Amino acid sequence: MRVVVTGGGGFLGSHLCEALLRRGDAVVCLDDFSTGVPENVAHLLPDPAFELHRVDVSEGVDVAGQVDAVAHLASPASPPDYLRRPLETLAVGSRGTENALRLALRHGARFILASTSEIYGDPLVHPQEETYWGNVNSIGPRSVYDEAKRYAEAVSAAYHRAHDLDVGIARIFNTYGPRMRPHDGRVVSSFITQALTGEPLTIYGDGGQTRSFCYVDDMIRGLLALLDSSEMGPFNLGNPIERTVRELAETVLALTGSVSEVNHHPLPVDDPVRRRPVITRAREVLGWAPEIELTEGLSRTIAYFGARPDRLGVSAAAIRGGQGDTVLPASVSVAPQAIPAPSGVGMPSGAASEPAAANG
Repeated sequence: MRVVVTGGGGFLGSHLCEALLRRGDAVVCLDDFSTGVPENVAHLLPDPAFELHRVDVSEGVDVAGQVDAVAHLASPASPPDYLRRPLETLAVGSRGTENALRLALRHGARFILASTSEIYGDPLVHPQEETYWGNVNSIGPRSVYDEAKRYAEAVSAAYHRAHDLDVGIARIFNTYGPRMRPHDGRVVSSFITQALTGEPLTIYGDGGQTRSFCYVDDMIRGLLALLDSSEMGPFNLGNPIERTVRELAETVLALTGSVSEVNHHPLPVDDPVRRRPVITRAREVLGWAPEIELTEGLSRTIAYFGARPDRLGVSAAAIRGGQGDTVLPASVSVAPQAIPAPSGVGMPSGAASEPAAANG
């Protein structure tokens, strides 16, 4: 099978590319590296079954040759990224999704959408089942991500109804693991970076808000199960074990042996108070459930971060303070020569070759 992965240079995208290659599939990775990291897929470049194209999927894209499936993961995923790139986030969720759907339609390919638990907003129903329609502030600062994903679901379902396109929708809950950027502003990466560098851990509010943390290997198994099925869903993919942010901080401190203090900051606007998936549908239809316990997954992630001490210092400085102040430090960026030069190969006339929309 030949699979196109948009946002394939990102955290989840790179793991999906790797898993597909490992099982014998060919992969076409599309990314503009506005939030993805070239290092994530550098080890895949020698594989003849792997192609990498620097592409802004919001501007249109085509892929020559056989396409059996399209996995659309292109989007910023951390709050600092999408708050800094509001228009690009809306573009990749709308135009980018439509372009990926058209690609799948032209080739008669299976299409899966990486949606998000954020479509539930700050939920009034707990835990969240797929039948819940959500509680989203459509004009709040986080709406650029929430509504982009809600539109992406809507247009994917419309292509299924109007064109009988083979569509699958995954609503991804908090996922963590190796290849997260230490400065991306997400809670697991922030806590690990701060603990390893002796910086105070940043907790928003009193830390009583809850999340459900799924290790990346489990999430990739879920995405593959969806890709290999003919089911539309939507499917919640995440770990149904609910933990407070305060508990997560205590676990990270214990696993790292850090003596970092804990600092409290005001909650970001529209930040959900509780988040936990009901995964009954995924268990029964896809045969999927997470297997890796939190301490094991965190230990693997801590080891990955700890092996890159050169990045931790500048990243710790970048995430110090409030979430909205997170700034990508230039010194953590990967050199431009680490990725292919912008290329028009396989792209329609007029498609952009310079990065603009966020991926990964």
